Amino acid sequence: MIDIHVYGKLRKYLKNTDSHQGSTIRMEPAPEETVASILNELGIPLEDVYSIFLNSKLLAARIGVAKWIGYQQAREDIFDWDLSMGIKSGDRLGLFGRDMAALVV
Repeated sequence: MIDIHVYGKLRKYLKNTDSHQGSTIRMEPAPEETVASILNELGIPLEDVYSIFLNSKLLAARIGVAKWIGYQQAREDIFDWDLSMGIKSGDRLGLFGRDMAALVV
């Protein structure tokens, strides 16, 4: 299973979640699952996403100071929005909407 935590206005894209789950989705990843395919499956447009964390490390961000704040990074270039990397069982994604930019600053 993977855990997907969705924050801010991105929660409007969540469907069929119980109130006790809040903004967390648990799903079994397909063998070829990627971050991009998860966003597509959830119906979340990439342009609505401000930052993405993978296993508590910053994967992608739209703000320059994020690199210097001291977050551990999931890859060298956090401004690279190529999200074709694989996701496996046990991974955790954090998706923050544009309205949640203050969490990165």
